[in-house]
Amino acid sequence: MKHIAILGSTGSIGTQALDVIRWHPDEYAAEVLCAGSNVELLIKQALEFKPNAVVIADETKYNTLRDALSNEEIKTYAGAEAMSDVMNMESLDMVLAAIVGFAGLRPTLKAIEAGKTIALANKETMVVAGGIVTDTAARHHAPILPVDSEHSAIFQSLVGEFSPVEKILLTASGGPFYGRSRESLEGVTLEEALKHPNWSMGRKVTIDSATLMNKGLEVIEARWLFDVPAEKIQVVVHPQSVIHSMVQFEDGSVKAQLGIPSMKTPIQYAFSFPKRVSSPLPRLDFAKYGQLTFGEPDTKTFRCLDLAYSAIAKGGNMPCIMNAANEVAVQKFIDGHIRFLDIADFVERRMQTATYIAKPSLDDLFETDREVRNSEQ
Repeated sequence: MKHIAILGSTGSIGTQALDVIRWHPDEYAAEVLCAGSNVELLIKQALEFKPNAVVIADETKYNTLRDALSNEEIKTYAGAEAMSDVMNMESLDMVLAAIVGFAGLRPTLKAIEAGKTIALANKETMVVAGGIVTDTAARHHAPILPVDSEHSAIFQSLVGEFSPVEKILLTASGGPFYGRSRESLEGVTLEEALKHPNWSMGRKVTIDSATLMNKGLEVIEARWLFDVPAEKIQVVVHPQSVIHSMVQFEDGSVKAQLGIPSMKTPIQYAFSFPKRVSSPLPRLDFAKYGQLTFGEPDTKTFRCLDLAYSAIAKGGNMPCIMNAANEVAVQKFIDGHIRFLDIADFVERRMQTATYIAKPSLDDLFETDREVRNSEQ
């Protein structure tokens, strides 16, 4: 039995992770549930899964949480600091880091420092502080198991291999606007941007997929997770989302992981590693697809991917600057304050004007994030 903490239990990844726990109640237990502000769903989850503890980041929702669970033997906490503190619980075997964005960095680092196995679904943690995170994980002997479908695919392709990686082939669906010209995207709406053809994800990740920033973030994450330089990571557009990513070796062989587009598969693999357990999900029917196609990303129309490559090439706190600017820009687009095509322009401006630090400390990264967000209010 693995006792699991879910950071972001009310989000897209968190709710799917709880589905996996429902499938295998003899294998996994939800030991800690942490949420941002959706107290109603958190209460519902707590009443079903009976965790040891629950945390609501929004302290104004604490009384509601405490009162609703007053008859249960469940510890209740509130605030970002509490979310980090519960990562030290001795009963925890694994932490699923599924909080979207920069907010997931601090509790994930606390879990790593506590020596917990990390199932990593928060790519921004690696984007912002990849070097610090990997060094900290090595010092505290905390394994990091990727949950992003692409990084899980790479990880699965590397299991049992001892040869050097020649190239990582990171697949991308292309998002809802694949093949569209820049001119045709001038007036796209939020609703159009949220209509991903294959994946069911949260709003921020879905918008990132539409701009290709999500793939840029994944390039940076892969650089740190697999210790492969960015110039050896190639993005390949694969609209069917059947091949989740590939690894090319020095003899020219390529290994790939295939499956239906469902985040529950990589979540379950991280939970069960190094073994596999059964899944009720539909199986991949090759005859249904007929053909699998591939292409190059259009980085002139979707400029965010190139911005990510330039950020990792520059190094230092530049990926942190890029990430914070993108989080702000995506929210502005969601709120109707900027257009879809303005997102990349917004990010590029902040990358040009924010304070650059070649060798940032963790405190520097938190300050960089504050600077970028506060300068664009």
